[in-house]
Amino acid sequence: MKFLTDTHLFGILLSVASFYGISYLRDKLKASWLNPLMSSIAVIIGLLLLFDIPFEHFMEGGSVIHSFLGPVTVVLALPLYRNRKLLKAHKYSIMGGITAGVFAAVASVILFGRLFNLNELLERSIMPHSVTTPIGIGISDSLGANEGITVLSIMITGIFGVIIAPALYRLLRIVHPVAKGIGLGTAAHALGTTKAMEMGETEGAMSSLAIGVTALTTVLVIIILQVFGWY
Repeated sequence: MKFLTDTHLFGILLSVASFYGISYLRDKLKASWLNPLMSSIAVIIGLLLLFDIPFEHFMEGGSVIHSFLGPVTVVLALPLYRNRKLLKAHKYSIMGGITAGVFAAVASVILFGRLFNLNELLERSIMPHSVTTPIGIGISDSLGANEGITVLSIMITGIFGVIIAPALYRLLRIVHPVAKGIGLGTAAHALGTTKAMEMGETEGAMSSLAIGVTALTTVLVIIILQVFGWY
């Protein structure tokens, strides 16, 4: 057992097995609430505690998976290229919706941070909560924030967005596929995109496109705030 947990293979196998195991159960039980990402984290933490396995041993392999975050960031350019025709056809609506979403995300953190007198480190850590994880971590590092809190806030935002989006669209009578996709991709990043793909091909394409544009727009907004001393 110790031989296995001391190798890179342990962290990799545990992560992959947990994720796909939970995904299989979710599809088999048709339990939409059983989110593979959050449930996998709970399973991994439980196993580490149950068998008294040091976190450092898990990260021997976990760090290998973490190293893929950089290449994944570059891959985000692909949806932009593949959906360039959709972007051109609806450019004003798309850019207007994404920009409004980014400003709402950033402004809400600042507003509630001041309202509830949040610790500055916590406020900076949750600033990129609507950005996909690889870029969110980069923004967190540039702000001198806590990477762990940033990742947690990103996951919670994505899961919450996936859960409430269908009901919210029905309540507000949002039926246009472009609007649905942009809303999910802008607010709930990659997790939102998985939900958008379930809704339809156009929704999925627009949500994929929104992930990259949202990340770039968020970086620009934060830079502007810092340059003018507003944050």
